[in-house]
Amino acid sequence: MRNHEVITPQLLLDKKGEIVEPGWAKGQVWQYRRDMIRAPKMRIKEWDYYLVLHDGKKSGDESFAAAFTLSDDGYVGLQSVSLLFPGEKNPWEHTSTILNVCPMGKMHLPESSERGDVQYHDKKLELAFIKRPGTRAIRGTYQDFHEGKPLCADIVLEEKTGDTMVIATPWDQAHHFYYNQKINCMRASGEIRWGDRTLHLNPASDFGTLDWGRGVWTYDNTWYWGSGNADIGGRAFGFNIGFGFGNTKAATENIFFVDGRATKLDDVEICIPGDVDLKDMESPHYMEPWTIHESRGRFEMTFTPVLDRAAKMDFKVIVSDQHQVFGRMNGYVLTDSGERIEVKDVLCFIEKVHNRY
Repeated sequence: MRNHEVITPQLLLDKKGEIVEPGWAKGQVWQYRRDMIRAPKMRIKEWDYYLVLHDGKKSGDESFAAAFTLSDDGYVGLQSVSLLFPGEKNPWEHTSTILNVCPMGKMHLPESSERGDVQYHDKKLELAFIKRPGTRAIRGTYQDFHEGKPLCADIVLEEKTGDTMVIATPWDQAHHFYYNQKINCMRASGEIRWGDRTLHLNPASDFGTLDWGRGVWTYDNTWYWGSGNADIGGRAFGFNIGFGFGNTKAATENIFFVDGRATKLDDVEICIPGDVDLKDMESPHYMEPWTIHESRGRFEMTFTPVLDRAAKMDFKVIVSDQHQVFGRMNGYVLTDSGERIEVKDVLCFIEKVHNRY
């Protein structure tokens, strides 16, 4: 059954290291245990990624976003911080990244998103993701982040009880799987300081998203992923769309949320002008308007780009080519109850990424 919802708590993997019951869920009903993985430690990928975003167009000031990644990807670890100004005038972004050789579990990332902190420390970066009942905090400093200036973050995300997107997906290769949770609509407060600039987050309008992932990936993959949040008439709205993450016969990860309740979507088509081949990263016209369609007409959007956070690393064996494009979404969604909600000028992102690692 497509979009098979799993509701019974259970182990993620069986004794052979394969997913017991592929599908999707509204929470972490699967229990991930690293010691049950049957693939080499060098192939295990674990990460926590947070994105916070302030839409200045709605508050009369400058839009900004920040992304924070702590990851243990087997034979390489990637820790990064990004600061972005995705405004219609003078868009700008910068990312600083630290690569670690063969962490292979030494970071001790938690086996559940619901408990445990994630911490990293070296001479350049001190960063912590702190989980407490009802909140998630992002605190840290990246020394010499850009232009000799440090970036400091002290952010709190309010995590209310509600639906999330959780998916357990196999690849068509033994012992390979993708276990992922996206938590949208977390209202954000706090501040980010870069040099003499202080950027304030307002929980009335600003949100954070968590991308929590654990699994064993195949070597060569291309994916599309989009996410966004907004306050629409006092109601928290968020969405997650994407494909390219393993065998999705059991379920997609396409979904949207209104006031903490999920409407599960089927296949979503993300149409980038000039994008005709999955692994062709050069031909798409990333800064021209995109269209997004859901197979049953419940998520119909036009996406107008304002900033392409393009980055490419090519170390022959390890290659990452990514275009994380920020822009504004316009269109509508239809809830399970049949309510039509207009989406106007929501600042969000959609990315296309090709990795070999």
